[in-house]
Amino acid sequence: MEEMEVENGNVNNSKNIFETQLEESLKEFNAPQAGSLVEGIVVSVANDYVYVDIGDKSEGLIPVQEFTGDLPKEGDKVQALLTGHDKNGPVLSKRRADSKRFSKEVSQAFKDGLPVDGVIVKVVKSGYEVDLGIERAAFLPISQSDADKVEKPESLVGVKSKFYIERLYSDKKLNPVVNRRKYLEEQINTKRDEFFNTAKIGDSVKGTVKSFTSFGAFIDLGGFDGLLHINDMSWGHVARPKDFVKKGQEIELKVIRLDPAEKRINLSLKHFSEDPWMHFEEKYAVNSIVKGKVTKLTDFGAFVELEEGIEGLVHISEFSWTKKINKPADVVAKDQEVEVMILGYDIQAGRVSLGLKQTTDNPWDSIADKYPVGTKVTGKVVKLTNVGAFISLADGIDGFLHADDISWTKKVKHPGSELKVDQDVEAVVIECDPEQHRIRVGLKQLTDDPWKSFAEEYKPGSTLEGEITSITDFGLFVKAPNGIEGLVNKANLSDDKEVPFEEAVAKYNVGDKINVFVVDVNVEKEKVAFSVREYKRKQQRDEISQYMSSSGNDDDGAYTIGDLLNSKSE
Repeated sequence: MEEMEVENGNVNNSKNIFETQLEESLKEFNAPQAGSLVEGIVVSVANDYVYVDIGDKSEGLIPVQEFTGDLPKEGDKVQALLTGHDKNGPVLSKRRADSKRFSKEVSQAFKDGLPVDGVIVKVVKSGYEVDLGIERAAFLPISQSDADKVEKPESLVGVKSKFYIERLYSDKKLNPVVNRRKYLEEQINTKRDEFFNTAKIGDSVKGTVKSFTSFGAFIDLGGFDGLLHINDMSWGHVARPKDFVKKGQEIELKVIRLDPAEKRINLSLKHFSEDPWMHFEEKYAVNSIVKGKVTKLTDFGAFVELEEGIEGLVHISEFSWTKKINKPADVVAKDQEVEVMILGYDIQAGRVSLGLKQTTDNPWDSIADKYPVGTKVTGKVVKLTNVGAFISLADGIDGFLHADDISWTKKVKHPGSELKVDQDVEAVVIECDPEQHRIRVGLKQLTDDPWKSFAEEYKPGSTLEGEITSITDFGLFVKAPNGIEGLVNKANLSDDKEVPFEEAVAKYNVGDKINVFVVDVNVEKEKVAFSVREYKRKQQRDEISQYMSSSGNDDDGAYTIGDLLNSKSE
């Protein structure tokens, strides 16, 4: 019996050894091979390693550097790539496992057109390097890196985002090309469409001031923009958008316009308060004088703010009763407080017409009393033109002196030959028209009209001796003793019609004395016509008359006029 017990003991012991060896053989047969993905249980984390049981003879080690974020805890499951075995046991790599898994995900996402996660790690030529968790870095062109223009490329480094795979090469030496802009624009469009589906006119929304333009500011409403126009920042005058909002500032605004077709959203700050035009007629009336502040100067006038939100225009023509204003800046300055008269308004259009000159008396209303016709005045020449000169009579009141009113007898071709700017002159008012704002003065009217005395002294038919002042193609100009100048028309130069004018005029020179016959005198037009031909004829008639009267007592008158003419020709 004892022998049997010993034998049974050996048998049992042998059986246990066999079972153990079999189990170990099975473990070795089922053990994962190098290059395969394995899943294990975290046993512990110590000495910069994570110890993982993958069912092998011993635990595998994964450096803690291969984990991103928080380290796993004991009992957590971890996937890794078995790269081989060393003396310490299986060699594991979580990073390579992740890369292998991400590569499959990236490849599938490229096929399905889906975005993948990644991190922009650094700036490279023409773009960025992006880490998608695979062995190869992806390339992100700068033009596809953001929905807006990238001003500072470094600002995107470290950004975690989703990317679309634009190109994925089978050659591992070539980096995949990704697109972030497409993903962001899809998100923006989704948010914008949701906004248009839910927002209504009059809603209050919050946004962040994103950028400025000359006409307002763009507000980020959560990935898409709305416009805060400069005219919607305040009911009052806004010169610069930056005076009302600051870049990066979070503000609350009113939705005042939605255009889904054009994807436009208009926002307002001013609509949080009441429109001041609602009470305009309660405060203001036409012809009332009010105070305001000059907010803007233009070539055509000045804008004056009566109160916040109510601004009117003083047109340049409404600056002065008497002066011609070339630039509004010559009269008023920006931020200056002025008094103006309300000339008219349009509440619907939000316009007010204002006048500056209407706050003072119009000097033209009493100008006729101050400068009646015949009044002698003294003034300074302020401007010369081709046809006359302007004489300053009072502040802003100028009288016009026409060239024809400078001299009774002299033909003034240009006033500059007789006058100069800043010269003091004495003149006579010859016309005063308050309605047309016009005063005319004359210099020659200071003396008697020599044309009247000339007409009285030299009736048509009389003769005189004058001086040739000029020779023209149409005749001779002759100056009479008292300065009156008349014309000898070329038809009246020679008594012989057969003699050409050029031949007849050749014997005359400027400065020669010449006897002429007065044909006609027109005092109103200041014109006189002379004739040499008629003078000669008159001389002949006078000689005949003298002869006839002296020979009246001789014989029976056989001596005739023909005899007289024959004797003169001899």
